[in-house]
Amino acid sequence: MRVGSDEEATRSPRQGNSEWLRGARIVGVLGVFYRPEGRMGEPEAVEFLLSDSQSVILTCASDGTLHVGAGTWPRLPDWCVPAAQWEFAAMANLPQPPDGGWTVLSTEERRDERGEVHEAVIRCEGGRFVVIGGDTVGIRFTRGHRGAASAT
Repeated sequence: MRVGSDEEATRSPRQGNSEWLRGARIVGVLGVFYRPEGRMGEPEAVEFLLSDSQSVILTCASDGTLHVGAGTWPRLPDWCVPAAQWEFAAMANLPQPPDGGWTVLSTEERRDERGEVHEAVIRCEGGRFVVIGGDTVGIRFTRGHRGAASAT
């Protein structure tokens, strides 16, 4: 599943169809953290690891918009400079994926009055991820989904 180039992931929001993950299996979700700040705050980006060894990264720009692009897992994004001060880390507020991962049922990009993406909702079997742009990236997972098969 091709989402976009590394350059697109950091420089411009992904345009077009918002169903960019439908059918993918998410096997992990990691935050990209600036180490001198520790992990107390929100991540600077969130990377969704997919079962086909690809990944999708959601980052926010200085204006708080959310950008979606191809991830670089297991490498840190190019904007993590100096690289020694950045790390991928699990986020305590997110559950571990079920065996085989979460199957993505649909995605939705919520836009502001200027048409810029400010929130992404990734609906999966058993729940949904909501990723919100701002000064940093906020993410939460809510269990359950209307019409979705339950995760086993």
